[in-house]
Amino acid sequence: MSKSCKGLAMELVKCLSESDCVKVEGRSYRECAGEKSPSIPSECVGLRETYFNCKRGQASVYLYLLT
Repeated sequence: MSKSCKGLAMELVKCLSESDCVKVEGRSYRECAGEKSPSIPSECVGLRETYFNCKRGQASVYLYLLT
């Protein structure tokens, strides 16, 4: 994982670890990050979108460099 997205990933994991999805429902981080659940705070949803956009941007640059 690139260092530019690593900080976002760590913030997302921290946010999800404090959410009801992980604490109460006992689900994995991956399950909680991949769905739109009311047990995920809006802060985590925002971090998730920012992280996914960061990864998408890296893929775009990689594909651009291949052509």
